[in-house]
Amino acid sequence: MNLHESKSAKEWRTTTARKEKEKTAERQKKFVTSSDIEIPDLSTEEDLKDFDTHAKLGYPGEFPFTRGIHPGMYRSRLWTMRQYAGFATAEESNKRYQFLLSHGTTGLSVAFDLPTQMGYDADHPLSEGEVGKVGVSISSLEDMETLLNGLPLERISTSMTINATASILLALYIAVAKKQGAEVRKLSGTVQNDVLKEYIARGTYIYPPQHSMRIITDMFSYCAANLPRWNPISISGYHIREAGATAVQEIAFTLSNAISYVQAAIDAGLDVDTFAGQLSFFFNSHNNLFEEVAKFRAARRMWASIMQDRFHAQDPRSMMLRFHTQTAGSTLTAQQPENNIVRTAYQALAAVLGGTQSLHTNSKDEALSLPTENAVRIALRTQQILAYESGVADIVDPLAGSYYIEYLTNAIEEQAWDYIRQIDALGGSVHAIERSFMQAEIEQAAYTYQRALEEERAIVVGVNRFTLENEEHPTLLRVDPEVGRRQSAKLAALRQQRDNERVQQALMALERGAAGTENLMPRIIDAVEAYATLGEISDAMRHVFGEQHEFHSID
Repeated sequence: MNLHESKSAKEWRTTTARKEKEKTAERQKKFVTSSDIEIPDLSTEEDLKDFDTHAKLGYPGEFPFTRGIHPGMYRSRLWTMRQYAGFATAEESNKRYQFLLSHGTTGLSVAFDLPTQMGYDADHPLSEGEVGKVGVSISSLEDMETLLNGLPLERISTSMTINATASILLALYIAVAKKQGAEVRKLSGTVQNDVLKEYIARGTYIYPPQHSMRIITDMFSYCAANLPRWNPISISGYHIREAGATAVQEIAFTLSNAISYVQAAIDAGLDVDTFAGQLSFFFNSHNNLFEEVAKFRAARRMWASIMQDRFHAQDPRSMMLRFHTQTAGSTLTAQQPENNIVRTAYQALAAVLGGTQSLHTNSKDEALSLPTENAVRIALRTQQILAYESGVADIVDPLAGSYYIEYLTNAIEEQAWDYIRQIDALGGSVHAIERSFMQAEIEQAAYTYQRALEEERAIVVGVNRFTLENEEHPTLLRVDPEVGRRQSAKLAALRQQRDNERVQQALMALERGAAGTENLMPRIIDAVEAYATLGEISDAMRHVFGEQHEFHSID
C-alpha cells in the first residue's frame, strides 16, 4: 500500500473493496505484470505523487517525446502497415508482395531464409534443407532483381529483416534501384542490422563483435551521406522478448545495445547528429495491453534522455525514438489458431495506443507454418479496421494522464534504468554479452514464465485452459522441397555467365578494404554489381575477420 495514500483511498480499501474481495476469492492472487511490477487494486493520484507533468510528459512532438514523436501522430499520417513476408524463391515472394500491395499494404517487410541470414549461398552444403524455408532465398543480384521486379522502389518503404549480411542486402537493394533508374537518395526503408541482439537472443551472427560493429558504423556513415531516407539499423527488442524477456528487459537491453552502437559510431569519428536521426527501433507488442502501452512510452522518454544527456545531441530528431512493432509471435498457439486473430488484434491495439510508426500483424497460422494468403489478408485487415473504424487514430496518446498508465510507465522506466546501470558497470553491452549477463537474465525470465504456465498461474486460452479434444487441421502453406535444387541450378548458370575475372577483382578489393580502414559499403556494392554472390562476399570478409562462435561467460 502506498504510504502517501489519502484517507479516502484507505477507507475504500478497508470497506467497499474488502467486502468485494471477500466475495471474489476465486481470482485472489498476486497481480503483477510480466516484469513483476505490482498491479494496484486501484490507481489514484497518490500513485503519481510529485509527478512533474511538464518534465515527464510534455507535448507530442516535443522533448521528452513521451506522448509521441509527431505533434499530430496518426491524424497527420497513419502508421505504415507492413506485412512481413518472404518464402521459397524470389519469384514466389514477389507474387506475395504484389498481393499485399494490391490489398492495401503501405510498406514491404522482407523475410530471408537462414542461409541468406548466415552468409551462405543456396548451394552451400550447410544450406541443404533450409533454402526458402523461413524466408526468401537470395544469393545474388539476379535473385534480388527478381524479388523486386515491378515494385516502385522510390515510392514504397522496404524493411529487410537481415542482420549479419545486412550490408550485402542493402548493396543489392541499391544495385537493383540503380538498374531500375530510381534515384538512390529517394530510397526509403530499413535494414535490421542489429547484430548485438543476435549474440543475445537469436544466433545468426557471422563475425566477432568488433568487426560486426565496424561494418555497422560503415553503414551509418554511408547512409548518412548517400541514403538520407534510409534507416541503417533497426535496434531490436523484438527477438529479445521472443526469447523470453520481460517488458522491462526488452527495452533495457535494447537501449543498452543502442548506446553501444551510438558510441561505436562516435568513436569512429561520426558526429552524433549526422546519423542519430536515421536510427530506428523494433519492438514486440505482447499480451498485457497496459504494460505494453506503458513500455513504448517509457522507451521514448528514456531514449530522449540518453541522447540529450549522455551523447549531447542537439538535433531534436536525434532524440526521437522511432520504432516498428510486430505482434508477439511467441504468443501464437497451434491449438485453436483462430484465437490468434484475437490476440493479434489486442497486441496491435497496444502498439497503436503506444505510438508506433510502423506495424506488422502476425497471421493466425504462423505457429504451424508460413502464413497462407487468406491468413495474411486477415492480419492486414486487422490493422485497417483498427486504423479506419476504431477511432484510436483520431487523438494523440489518449491514455496519457491515466493514473495506472503513468504509474506503469514510471515503474517500467525505473526498472529499465536499473538494468542499464548494471550493464554500464560491466563495460557496456558487448562486455555484458561476453559475460552472458543479458542471456542469463532472459533465460531466468523464460523459466519463470514456463513454470507459471505449467502451474496454471498463467493462462493461455486453448492450451492450458478451455481446450478442445478434437481440433480441425487448417490448410497450411508448404514450401516445395525442390526449391533448393532449383536455386542451386540458377547459381551454377550464373557463375558460368558472369565475368568471373571482374568478380575476383571485386572480391580481392573487398578483402583489402576489410584489412584496412576504408568504408566497406562501396566495395560491397561493386561486388554485388559484378554478380558476386552473397556467400562469396561473406567469405571475403570471413577471410579477414574470422567467425564468431558461441559465447561462454568469461567470469
